[in-house]
Amino acid sequence: MTEGHWFEPLAEHMGDAYLRYSFTKGTENEVAFIVERLGLKAGERVLDVGCGPGRHAHALAARGIEVVGVDISQRFVDIANANAPAGATFVRGDARALPYDEEFDAVISLCQGGFGLVGDEDGAVLAGIARALKASGRGAFSAFSAYFLLQHLESTDTFDAASGVNTEITEVRDSDGVPIPAQLHTSVFTPRELRLLCASVGLAVDAIWSVTPGAYRSDPPDLTHPEWLTIVRKHASH
Repeated sequence: MTEGHWFEPLAEHMGDAYLRYSFTKGTENEVAFIVERLGLKAGERVLDVGCGPGRHAHALAARGIEVVGVDISQRFVDIANANAPAGATFVRGDARALPYDEEFDAVISLCQGGFGLVGDEDGAVLAGIARALKASGRGAFSAFSAYFLLQHLESTDTFDAASGVNTEITEVRDSDGVPIPAQLHTSVFTPRELRLLCASVGLAVDAIWSVTPGAYRSDPPDLTHPEWLTIVRKHASH
């Protein structure tokens, strides 16, 4: 377990105010799309990596799917557990060191929950996802588009071309609207990079789509959507 991760004090300050951000408002669209594309069924077991306050896991559990949510922030884990429906449980954990071994029918990591926040350690996140999946298990994860970011760099952004990591200077607010300064570090990717990363850990890529949070569709890769949604399947031999 990593202590003192840079995201933890931000999550501690935001608490449930995190759910006020506009990108959290499309949960039902995102979950319905993922359920259909992964063929998820009631009774299956899903791991939600970087689950935040649990919005995706809650919606999946409401469909009769058993979900384990993992997040680096104890504050988010507590919020998720406090409102958890039957079938959803949440634990604090590091996405770079997932402890699971072939226990899940599917794994998700959406809206930068676990993948794309840790720079060069993204490979460790994907390796943990692959390890957690049963043979032929399915997965879905989102990641920021390098094409989109580089077209929309703002004056508060600093992009490191060598690492593919963008640092944004901003502020986050708690439920009372009190702000604190924040630096947000986010990795960005091309579809080719995502395919190579997946192949390196034994994940076959079924599709990569260009998406906007809350408006998931099967659009092919382009320059105009902020995120990629990658659909994967574990090679049976791994």
